[in-house]
Amino acid sequence: MKTSQQRETALPRTLGSPRPAPAPGRVRGTQRSATRRAELIAIGRRLFADTSYDALSMDDIARQAQVAKGLIYYYFRSKRGYYLAIIEDSVAELVTFAASGQELPAVERVHRTIDGYLRYAEHNQAAYRTIVSGGVGFDTEVQAVRDGVREAIVATIAEGAYGRTAVTATARMGLIAWVCGVEGATLDWIARPELSRETMRDLLVKTLGGALRAIEELDPTHPTPLPARRDV
Repeated sequence: MKTSQQRETALPRTLGSPRPAPAPGRVRGTQRSATRRAELIAIGRRLFADTSYDALSMDDIARQAQVAKGLIYYYFRSKRGYYLAIIEDSVAELVTFAASGQELPAVERVHRTIDGYLRYAEHNQAAYRTIVSGGVGFDTEVQAVRDGVREAIVATIAEGAYGRTAVTATARMGLIAWVCGVEGATLDWIARPELSRETMRDLLVKTLGGALRAIEELDPTHPTPLPARRDV
């Protein structure tokens, strides 16, 4: 017969009971893997900062990153997978930045968000062009990255202008139209940087004031905030 200890060992684990802790070696291996993946993304961000997707082959990437090409395939499956991971990582910082700073006055937060957006485009030109115009093949994954950035900017502006992120369809479309205009203007600005970032930021803030006034005209439930009324 089995002993009581043996019978308990043979019983299936009940739902909700704690799982055995992973072995220390496995934890260390997972941590090393995550660290290595992050290192490869950081290297890729530098390589693709001003270089288009098509301009670098996997051999080029491996040589400049000083890693085996197979290592990149191991973590990202393909060149495209690697590039999308790089874009998603860099854009995540922009989205987090846009969502932060809620303790700041509304006007200051808007200025800060637009300045951060322009700074990102300025220092990640190839990635920005890919996100906005689809340099890696305009598919659903690239669209999702772009849409995530748009929604983060719209939420930030709505929170600053109206004190909430839930707005009517008219207000949302007005803000989306402004963001799309920002994308086109920013593409032109990084191609022909004739204006300083500060001047470009102030210009976009002024055009935002116009968008907010237009929204109020069509939807009085969303009154223009005072700074935009003064066109500041």
